[in-house]
Amino acid sequence: MPMEIIDDIKMYGRFLWGLRRYFSRTISLEEARTIVQNRLEQRENNFLRLVERGIFGYCHSPYLPLLKNAGCEMADIRNMVKAKGLEKTLLSLREAGVYITFEQFKGREPIVCNGKVIPVKVRDFDNPYLKHFYQAESGGTTGAGTRVSTDLDHLAAQAPNIMLTRQAHSVLNVPTAIWHGILPDNTGVSILLRQACFGRIADKWFSPISPRDIRFSLKNRLANYCIVSAGRLFGVPFPRPEHVSLDQAAILAHWAFNNLKIHGKCLIRGSVSKVLRICLVARENDIDLRGVTFMGGSEPPTPAKVKQITLSNAKWVPTYFFTEAGAVGLGCANPVDGNDLHFQKDALAVIQHPIQVPGTEITVNAFHWTSLLATTPKVMLNVESDDYGVIEKRSCGCPLEHLGFTEHLREIRSYRKLTGEGTTLVGSEMIHILEEILPGRFGGSPLDYQLMEEEDNVGLTRISLIISPKITINNEKAVIETVFEALGQGSDSADLTRALWQQTGSLQVKRMEPVWTARGKMMPLHVIRRSNS
Repeated sequence: MPMEIIDDIKMYGRFLWGLRRYFSRTISLEEARTIVQNRLEQRENNFLRLVERGIFGYCHSPYLPLLKNAGCEMADIRNMVKAKGLEKTLLSLREAGVYITFEQFKGREPIVCNGKVIPVKVRDFDNPYLKHFYQAESGGTTGAGTRVSTDLDHLAAQAPNIMLTRQAHSVLNVPTAIWHGILPDNTGVSILLRQACFGRIADKWFSPISPRDIRFSLKNRLANYCIVSAGRLFGVPFPRPEHVSLDQAAILAHWAFNNLKIHGKCLIRGSVSKVLRICLVARENDIDLRGVTFMGGSEPPTPAKVKQITLSNAKWVPTYFFTEAGAVGLGCANPVDGNDLHFQKDALAVIQHPIQVPGTEITVNAFHWTSLLATTPKVMLNVESDDYGVIEKRSCGCPLEHLGFTEHLREIRSYRKLTGEGTTLVGSEMIHILEEILPGRFGGSPLDYQLMEEEDNVGLTRISLIISPKITINNEKAVIETVFEALGQGSDSADLTRALWQQTGSLQVKRMEPVWTARGKMMPLHVIRRSNS
């Protein structure tokens, strides 16, 4: 039996065994407040503890060469934090060269330190002290999805923040449905497990993906079944996933309508585009969604999308997660716009540093993340993100501010990603299709094919496959089928993207010359700048 299969069996065995303890108790609102307030008070100590143990106490840490090159020892970091505070210490370390680029963190580029090239793999950044209960796959951005070891304690650590956010929006005890996929999409499972920590179980789990839609491994099939069954065995009545494709959003609109008649309120968790689909079909069917709260993320909640959502009289609450760290930002209860989030600074620290977007003359203030909790799957010290946005400290008067979450994140965008229907385009695999597969079958060169993301007139994200008019294409449908076939043979993330795009017809051919940058470069992935008006 291959060693990888043996490791998976051991990992999921630990996971299922750990669920019994995980489900054995739930936290109260008062306990959630105490946990968060203690973590806020201990931010600097938690940072120092994690650096001391997870970096200086771990001889294989990829951060050690950077710290050594900067002449920085543990005592120096302690002194800096004491004198400057946490964020100014991180800025000083960034200026001294102590940071990890986005490509390095994904294991696609080596660390270059003082002329020495140090190869790194994704797992080199793993927290060495986690139990690694199960594997989650983060969304592919400019490469295949990253495997992340996730500990049940990490999910439990996020539960107080989720609980307090739901309380702030008055949806803690309302009927709840989620519209997220089954594994390998870990979003639905993670939501269920986090909610179990505070005793609020989703009533319905609708999945846009069924085992028939994707290349569904036996491992994922068993994991989905075992997690739900284990919850029920241990007294947590998890709902079994029901397949509801993206063109069946009316099912969720009617579910919401029925619960409004009985309870007056309900909550639906889903990606921005899924939420938009529910609201559009509700308006088509004259269903008033007043009393419905939608909570989600997975893609930017652009002004056009938020406007269409709120026209249904529903409430929109944004969230910002990434798999490697968990909850990053949770929606303000008195927002200034549809992407106003309270930064979860009890679990993370963030600074910004200007970087030039590859292939352009554009400079953005990219987020750099540092993990503070011992449960976080990855040890992060000034890890550059492919996201940027606005960080501001202001008084909003909402319950989350009163807890101590005084910093807001807004206007969050990625300078690398294309997204559609809540999935993230798998860049390196798509680039292979654009630069090799399509020219090889239909002619031309890599300069004749490009992907472009834009919003249509109702706010839905569309992905256009741009093909130069000089390429003779007799059957545009064959081009799309070629793309889907190649994605279906790729990673789990690529196959998931294919399945969702096929459901919605999100990918369409557009005959025009590819868009070039001001510096005379043609990027394979092009995002039309969104208006904030």
